Amino acid sequence: MSNDRIQVQVESEQVLEVGVSSKKSDAIWIILGEGIHNAKCKLVPTRNGLAYAGSVLGREIIYERSVEQVRADIAQEENDSFQFRTR
Repeated sequence: MSNDRIQVQVESEQVLEVGVSSKKSDAIWIILGEGIHNAKCKLVPTRNGLAYAGSVLGREIIYERSVEQVRADIAQEENDSFQFRTR
């Protein structure tokens, strides 16, 4: 999943495209920036499960997809990768 990219919203209503290092339904690890000037952040589901939120360098980051949508995305990715491996 290192090639995956998602769009997250920062406090100032700015939308950033960030890299995903790991995606699971209970947490999403993202990487902001590139090279030696990057920062890693863990996004966890909000209380109501309608978004993922985290904080890096004092800024709140929000990924506006629900837990169910992320589970469906993960299942679709696993299904797609499984189809390519079989013969």
